[in-house]
Amino acid sequence: MITDTGSIRLIYDFSREELEQEVLSWGEPKYRTRQIWQGLYKEFYSSADEFSTLPLRLRQVLSERFSFHNLLLTQSLVSSEGETQKTLFTLPDGQGIETVLMQYRERRTLCISTQAGCAMGCVFCATGQMGFRRNLTSGEIIEQVIYFARRLSAINEKISNVVVMGMGEPFHNYEGTLKAIDRLNDLEGFALGARRFTISTVGLIPGIKRFTQEHRQVNLAISLHAAEDGLRSSLLPMNRKYPLNEIIQACVDYVEATRRRITFEWALIQGVNDSVDQAKKLAHLLRPLVQNGVALCHVNVIPLNPTRRYSGKATTHIQAEAFKQTLKSYGIPCTVRIRRGIEIQAGCGQLATE
Repeated sequence: MITDTGSIRLIYDFSREELEQEVLSWGEPKYRTRQIWQGLYKEFYSSADEFSTLPLRLRQVLSERFSFHNLLLTQSLVSSEGETQKTLFTLPDGQGIETVLMQYRERRTLCISTQAGCAMGCVFCATGQMGFRRNLTSGEIIEQVIYFARRLSAINEKISNVVVMGMGEPFHNYEGTLKAIDRLNDLEGFALGARRFTISTVGLIPGIKRFTQEHRQVNLAISLHAAEDGLRSSLLPMNRKYPLNEIIQACVDYVEATRRRITFEWALIQGVNDSVDQAKKLAHLLRPLVQNGVALCHVNVIPLNPTRRYSGKATTHIQAEAFKQTLKSYGIPCTVRIRRGIEIQAGCGQLATE
């Protein structure tokens, strides 16, 4: 027999095991959990009424006990070329987050947020300029993915990659972020492979160490942006607590433990960090990650995206190529990324809700 006690919670905040305990506590058979789980993560049902395989009484309890939406669609913008879409969601407490869908020839990559605002204070990042508001729950992180999976499913497409590079520092919300990824990776549900996820951090060393110990297959990226502590601290204040030599050592430990290549991200700012000299210093800094002639790292550089409260400008194409070629001459692979969605403030470092 089903009893109805307790408050309404977001259903995506529940792991499969937690959901099973709920279902069993209602006197329902265990297999009902699988039906609910697959309805959520394979069929992308958005309300209890859609679970047609469940008896009416159970659908009623799902409706009474769980919320299926913490994200309210507030605004959506599409870039001029039609390949980038930025969506603003409002949370129940009035906070806002942004999520970006990027469409490539063969990929549909979703950039998701893990926090409302950010506490890291990176000077060229619009989210950092907002300040920290709160962590998202694991369910609120998941709901961003399910929202777009539902939309893409309607046109026979699906999400191919998820980059945790939206608003917030993922390792500042380690539990929520990794619980969300684990649920989205579950083979009985959404089943997106671990290597389809990339987590980007400014270099929170305790998070990197924990991530290393867990031997995950999820990709790791470090936002570096400078090869000297003085310059990096002026751009990323967190560097004062976790300086470059300690970050690189944590990266070496990660690579040696997992044998997985690590990515470094670098926003090229004209006259600040885009010189050939900076590229040489970066190559020297990354030397411990070149082992037996093989670089166990990759550098992604992108000309700075403009934000309202930072006066720095993007580097030129010529300077970006010179930076890239300098790194390559030292055996460090490097890619110059194309800026996307700039006019709708959807590029890296541009997400904010003000």
